[in-house]
Amino acid sequence: MLSIEDLALLQAIRETGSLSRAAAHLGKAPSTVSYAARQLEERFDALLFDRRRYRLQLTAAGELLVNEAARLMQDVSRLTQRVQQVANGWESRLWIVTDELLEFDTLIPVIHEFDALESGVPLRITQEVLKGVWEALREGRADLIIGATNEPPAIPSLRWMQLGEMEWVFAVSPKHPLAKAKEPISRTLVTQHRAIVVADSSRATEGSTYGVSGGQPVLAVPTMRAKILAQCDGLGVGWLPRHRVGSLLKNGSLVEKQMADPREPNILYAGWRGDHDGRALGWWLEKLKQTWLATQLVQGSDRFI
Repeated sequence: MLSIEDLALLQAIRETGSLSRAAAHLGKAPSTVSYAARQLEERFDALLFDRRRYRLQLTAAGELLVNEAARLMQDVSRLTQRVQQVANGWESRLWIVTDELLEFDTLIPVIHEFDALESGVPLRITQEVLKGVWEALREGRADLIIGATNEPPAIPSLRWMQLGEMEWVFAVSPKHPLAKAKEPISRTLVTQHRAIVVADSSRATEGSTYGVSGGQPVLAVPTMRAKILAQCDGLGVGWLPRHRVGSLLKNGSLVEKQMADPREPNILYAGWRGDHDGRALGWWLEKLKQTWLATQLVQGSDRFI
């Protein structure tokens, strides 16, 4: 293993091209630098310096040694920082999973605030759908889940809190046959038309769908954005989060229809494992408890991107 002094010597020789200039750069006597260079070659039993030319250069073996040593020392430095970070109560990483219903831009201001802590904790933020959100927590693919819509399942050490309610609207394209249907629209009439659903991302079960009747044709799409686009284009019908389509209802891209069987609002949950507490998780939980953030997550930005 190279010491910091050994690496500094190699880099000084590479940059200056001579033992004397390297010695001056390091503030050492030329004889000391020359001896250290020979000791390095003996240690690795390899020719590290090309002394045949006017300008002293590293051999291919020397270049490999200095490059790999620098990388290893950076790794050691990062490891040292992470060890100190964990020793001070911060996690080595915080993995947050949100339901795809929630727009990422609502988290951006919070991420800026978290960065300002300079905790050193890297964030990983991914999305799941329906049962896949709780499943990510149960299977260790999340430290914190935000925006889960179905009730908390049985998970060891599970802790959770309610964030608020999400309101739904049944909306169709103005060119869809249901746009001119007499209200309130019955479930029997809706069943005659294709439903657009966001596919459940659960890996352990078949998943679930909402607002779909037995025998109704279904088009499953990967995201809520895709569902909104599909319904705007008249490919099918279904329930949409009101906060995501407010502007589309205003400009006529979608038409809200009154239903004989209205859909109840969904309660949104945050969940985490009580046996995995850390300072970063605690900070995010405090933010989620604040009324402003919970409101932003539930209501969104009333725009479709």
